[in-house]
Amino acid sequence: MTAKALVNGPRHSTHSPGAMTSQLRGVSCLRLSVLTDETTSPERQQAANEGAAGALGIDLADRRAVDLGVSASKTTPFERPELGAWLRKPDEYDALVFWRFDRAIRSMDDMHELAKWARDNRKMVVFAEGPGGRLVLDFRNPLDPMAQLMVTLFAFAAQMEAHSIRERVIGAQAAMRLMPLRWRGSRAPYGYMPAPLEGGGWTLVQDPEAVKVIERIIKALLTTETSERAETVNSIVHMLNADGVLSPADHWAKYKGRKIEKPTGWNPTTVARILRSETLIGWKLSGKVPVRDSEGTPVMATRDPILTRAEFDAIGALLDGRKVANPSPRKDTNALLFGIVHCSSCGGRMYLNRQEGKPGQRPTYRCGASARGLVCTHPMNIRADWCDEYVEREFLRILGGLEITHTRVVPGYDPQPEIDATLAEFEAHQAQQGRQKSSAAQKAWQNRADALDARLAELEAREKVEARTEEIRTGRTYDEKWVKADTAGRRKMLTHAGARLDILPGTPGGWRTLDERRVSLDIRDPFFDAAADALTAVAAEVEHVDHI
Repeated sequence: MTAKALVNGPRHSTHSPGAMTSQLRGVSCLRLSVLTDETTSPERQQAANEGAAGALGIDLADRRAVDLGVSASKTTPFERPELGAWLRKPDEYDALVFWRFDRAIRSMDDMHELAKWARDNRKMVVFAEGPGGRLVLDFRNPLDPMAQLMVTLFAFAAQMEAHSIRERVIGAQAAMRLMPLRWRGSRAPYGYMPAPLEGGGWTLVQDPEAVKVIERIIKALLTTETSERAETVNSIVHMLNADGVLSPADHWAKYKGRKIEKPTGWNPTTVARILRSETLIGWKLSGKVPVRDSEGTPVMATRDPILTRAEFDAIGALLDGRKVANPSPRKDTNALLFGIVHCSSCGGRMYLNRQEGKPGQRPTYRCGASARGLVCTHPMNIRADWCDEYVEREFLRILGGLEITHTRVVPGYDPQPEIDATLAEFEAHQAQQGRQKSSAAQKAWQNRADALDARLAELEAREKVEARTEEIRTGRTYDEKWVKADTAGRRKMLTHAGARLDILPGTPGGWRTLDERRVSLDIRDPFFDAAADALTAVAAEVEHVDHI
């Protein structure tokens, strides 16, 4: 068979006449790297395949291998989900029909393997369109060398085209990286989403849904009530997962319209990575390193950063003082005084004993020394409801009239973190001095060094502005908050006030009612302790005035 016959279609059979009496069975093979690429849409590919199959007398029926969102440069034909499945059952068809050569392969190695498979299984491979028109590679005759020659030539062309495309993409991305506001594509940093840029291309704008999550995380870290210290990173992770907030990966999958098979969930590392990324202040990053212009200034990816530099540095400083570790979720307890009630004999915590399986017995708090492998000379045990009622009454008597206030941190600005980061870049760059062989490389190295040095000089000239704390009054008291809170919320109020209840040994007849000589409640947080003293003083003054 001549090369011309291979290109335009077989004009005669290389098999015996009897072999061509039955119609050939074909599989229509579709592949697409990017689902939104309309120029190579599945519909267009299928139409071309059907036209070629009809001209060659190939019956496609409903046999299709549809691999969408699959790159030919990254997967061999045998690794693709649907095409690979058809290649593993060659007895069910006689021909594979592709739209173009690049829908099948992008490397000579892949084409070699596909041709070897076709020759071993006596199959025909058809490419509906191409530079020379339709291409038919008939491997049903293993003695015909022309099919193998054509495969080699076209595979070489496909591989060179793939290499050329890759070089053009890399070059274009490198150029776009230095363009202010121009986003080169791929997955956007959490908190942003792509949007058309005036003049062409794409930029980044704030993603309202993700920004709300970031603001929620930052508020939990920075904004506190005087009765509640700021949340830890671990507790924030628990809160996000409990509320079903999509993780960054799942959020992007939802944005792209992909099905989320198994939610990934949040973890402390993800939260810390988001809060420490300069993308929050709008910088472009290459890996983890800021992209800088010829003056050493970071290149911006958006006109609308989520945070200011001062806010970003304040959060970073806060995280530096927090331990970020994998959370170890603990099943919550209904015990109001968990972590608060202690045995006076050994000083250890007491735990709720539900007395399950003991009819008529009430839950108690009992010393937990033995469970910890310790020995307590006089372990305490006391009815839980007595302690809960006592602590509630005393806590509200001491602090119930205290007004709840919010603490808001107004960030300052310290150029030192950026100085440190830029200096690290400069030192790493200096370590490459003298390794450049060409004049062009030496000039590029010097330009980079000068830009970083200029940026350091600019940062060193900036003044440091100290952060400050503002207190905002709410007009609500802890009495009101206690009434609305559940057990966990009330326990949190007690814990953050530094409440500690010590249980002393019992006295004769103490099983009938609480002997208050056995219990001692302390408020140990300095702020609440001072507030309690102030409220006591005010109450005493009011009582004195009433008696005059």
